Amino acid sequence: MHKTLDVITIGEAMAMFVATQTGELSAVEHFIKRVAGAELNVATGLARLGLNVGWVSRVGDDSFGHFVLDTLKKEGIDAAGVTLDARFATGFQLKSKVENGTDPIVEYFRKGSAASHLSVNDYHAHYFTSARHLHLSGVAAALSASSYELLDHAAAAMKAQGKTISFDPNLRPVLWKNEAEMVEKLNHLAFQADWVLPGVKEGIILTGQKTPEGIADFYLNKGVKAVVLKTGADGAWFKTADGEQGAVSAVKVDNVVDTVGAGDGFAVGIISALLEGKTLQQAVSRGNKIGSLAIQVQGDSEGLPTRAQLGS
Repeated sequence: MHKTLDVITIGEAMAMFVATQTGELSAVEHFIKRVAGAELNVATGLARLGLNVGWVSRVGDDSFGHFVLDTLKKEGIDAAGVTLDARFATGFQLKSKVENGTDPIVEYFRKGSAASHLSVNDYHAHYFTSARHLHLSGVAAALSASSYELLDHAAAAMKAQGKTISFDPNLRPVLWKNEAEMVEKLNHLAFQADWVLPGVKEGIILTGQKTPEGIADFYLNKGVKAVVLKTGADGAWFKTADGEQGAVSAVKVDNVVDTVGAGDGFAVGIISALLEGKTLQQAVSRGNKIGSLAIQVQGDSEGLPTRAQLGS
């Protein structure tokens, strides 16, 4: 019998080549190879905190795919839900180096990747039901119609069994046909979640509301139990279905190195704390703390702490 899992997530991982010098990517000659992927970042962060995590995906039977599998093994992430696909390649990306706190430039080479061929055939009931929580993001939802169907199916099945679900919109407009489709599809997933974790700008796009409370109420009125809004330099703001609400200040960071992965770190904090039975206020505080650690190093997951490094 397969071991029980705390969390399962679904997504795409790519090989990532991070520039070692600033400037235009076309002029950079040296890169460091890493693994990238929003859902894998969350899985990595949760695994480092000691949770049993499964990551579901497809990777090509190529050097990049085996690099991803080696990374899963190194991080202690369960790979039983990963298919090695001989038909399609693993995607990759190039990422610029910045030193002024701005967002790096990222160029993706993922069209037709193995992960874009995820489908409901990758849903194995015994595996998913071994977990108590499902985390989904808008990145995997945008990969393809079949990938979206997998997320929708998994969410419905897990919800029917009383499992908890978290959803990070993680908007990637360029991967969608148009904004209207993106809004409709992502909100459909969000309405099935217990905890929705948008940024304020994402919330405005998805709900048409202009205030944190308006955004939160949009989802709470659809049955979501808690909405936590990332409010940038201010930190985060939350509201629950019971009417509890509050703001949690950001952790001050003197040197922002790389903003990519901050939202994934935030999700790690929220999910891990709530699964441990902590209050939402404590969960948001942890989310802010891990998000602040993520932006102080170069790389998507390098700043995600172990339990000892986190401290609490």
